[in-house]
Amino acid sequence: MTTGTGIRVTEPPSHPAPRKLAGPRFRPGESVFRLLLLCCLAVGIIFLGVLISYVLVEAWPRLDSRLWENFPSIRRPERAGAQSAIFGTIWVIAFTALFCLPTGIMAAIYLEEYADQNRWYNRMIELNIQNLAAVPSIIYGILGLGLLARELSLGTTVLTASLTLSLLVLPVVIIASREAIRAVPQSIRQASLALGATQWQTVQRQVLPAAVPGIATGSILALSRAIGEAAPLLLLGAVTYVAFNPEGLESAYTVLPIQIFGWISQSREEFHHLAAAGIVILLAILLLMNAAAIWLRNRFSKRW
Repeated sequence: MTTGTGIRVTEPPSHPAPRKLAGPRFRPGESVFRLLLLCCLAVGIIFLGVLISYVLVEAWPRLDSRLWENFPSIRRPERAGAQSAIFGTIWVIAFTALFCLPTGIMAAIYLEEYADQNRWYNRMIELNIQNLAAVPSIIYGILGLGLLARELSLGTTVLTASLTLSLLVLPVVIIASREAIRAVPQSIRQASLALGATQWQTVQRQVLPAAVPGIATGSILALSRAIGEAAPLLLLGAVTYVAFNPEGLESAYTVLPIQIFGWISQSREEFHHLAAAGIVILLAILLLMNAAAIWLRNRFSKRW
């Protein structure tokens, strides 16, 4: 277009009107799949609620101080308790943590920070750890019976049970610790090394503090699995009736899963109430351990 002064002015090109975005299409298959997922979740929650309610109702007559103050009794179920099983569980799990946690965390540090992934033996170690995490617990019981109890003559003691459960949960601790260490950003390591820190100083002061939430959560969940295992300990010869508390690593012992198994095997109704009360105690310990894992994760977690 030319104005009166002879200056040519070009008009801006006209843009087409913006198209209206189409609304979300209705997909019946997606709605049906979501409904199926909700139904599966509801079924799991309902069955869990029914089981917990049934156990609480059965255990209610014996949920008192007699349960943790008295020792087991075969003839008098009204006076029987689970003190030896509770203390035996604490002893076994404490030494399981003492044996497996340092070993598992140090193995994870080596595999994640120091191992050369191009070496065939490092790849073989990783493959074996992943396979061992899926081995049934009864296999570890056979290993503990044949190697620890008989070949090394450790017998059916707290030490044998702790070492067997340590072997059971060690792959889980290694995998969880590796995932926590791997989640630390690589830039943290590079910045520390650029400032003159050695590799061990970087791991000690930067990587491990940042990986504490994941390591602690995985370790506690692994110990939660060990505390409920009965099959390996049954193979190791853990007795169902122990009327004393353990006094050392060479003491005989019983644990809550074994004690519950012994009470369930009895025909009298009073022992079934005792078994349900023992299940409640075991569930309370597991919930406390899981709550500790959640607290540690929320307390020390960092967002990068």
